[in-house]
Amino acid sequence: MTATHWIATPQALTDAIACWQGRDWLTVDTEFLRIDTYRPKLCLIQIGDGVDAWVIDCIALADLGALFARLNDAGTVKVFHAASQDLEIFAQLTDVCPAPIFDTQLAAALLGKGDQLGYAGLIEKELGIPIDKSLSRTDWSRRPLTAPEIAYAAADVTHLATIYPTLLASLRTAGREPWLLEDAARAADPASYDTKPEEAWQRLKGLARLDIVAQRAAARIAAWRETEAIAKNRPRGWIVEDELVYRLAERRPASRAQLVELGLPPKTFERHCEALLAAIAASASDPQVALARDERLSPAQKTQLAQLREVVQATATNLGVPAGLLAPRADLDALLYDGATARARVLTGWRHEVIGKTLLSALA
Repeated sequence: MTATHWIATPQALTDAIACWQGRDWLTVDTEFLRIDTYRPKLCLIQIGDGVDAWVIDCIALADLGALFARLNDAGTVKVFHAASQDLEIFAQLTDVCPAPIFDTQLAAALLGKGDQLGYAGLIEKELGIPIDKSLSRTDWSRRPLTAPEIAYAAADVTHLATIYPTLLASLRTAGREPWLLEDAARAADPASYDTKPEEAWQRLKGLARLDIVAQRAAARIAAWRETEAIAKNRPRGWIVEDELVYRLAERRPASRAQLVELGLPPKTFERHCEALLAAIAASASDPQVALARDERLSPAQKTQLAQLREVVQATATNLGVPAGLLAPRADLDALLYDGATARARVLTGWRHEVIGKTLLSALA
């Protein structure tokens, strides 16, 4: 029977790390909070080796350097489920993501078991074990945690250790392990989680509805907001909400009096009045080129999109994988506008061979 170890002292962590030496793979999960902060607050890291499970108290342990070093060992595969949020935490804390990784959610999709299948769904499908999610909303920063809460956290890596060898064997039989390795390597690139304030405008939905001057103002405000959120470690929406970003960009106030007319919340005005005016003013010197394009499709493009979707669906059905895994809608839109020069994952790696070339031919 699997034993669970609660790790809350430096010596216990040292002993645990020693237990993992020489392991070909480890299962990994994290528990964190992201309610009132910009960066997630890491509370627990769970590790499994197929025999035991370790639940590491990241709040009690001030120095996790040795743990991160072990997880960065290239000789050990780290097994996650839906890895991106976990990897983002490691990237933010250490500028490195554990690698190589194996993502069981991705493996399930490549094997035709479901699109973005949740952890509980996968475990029930593979092992017939229903997962009690009643503790999923636990405040993992609270101490002490109860025995059921610790057991719940440990179960995540315990079950992953059970299904990992089976999923890996199935991928190899299907000849799709290289597909997973390619996608997993991309996910484990820390640059994927690098926050660039100058690119924060890309988070703004519907930016294309603004004219070019307003787009540039919105981009400046978004960049300032991102920088402020990082510095204060507060959610960006707590600094300035998206709706206000649009309003400021459209009206572009040039004075405190004009800013008052926009009805800013008093605290926002008090704290950020000068910074907002400065950001808006700076946008006037930016290149007056659109950042976001109007992606409403013409009738001809709608016809082409339907054709592309038919190709994707037929290929997905033939392969037994979700259509969205091969080519999400954003990739198809990019192909419609930019063709072979599109920045689309479907034109790279294994997807290019499996379907990308066919899609380009369909556009010709």
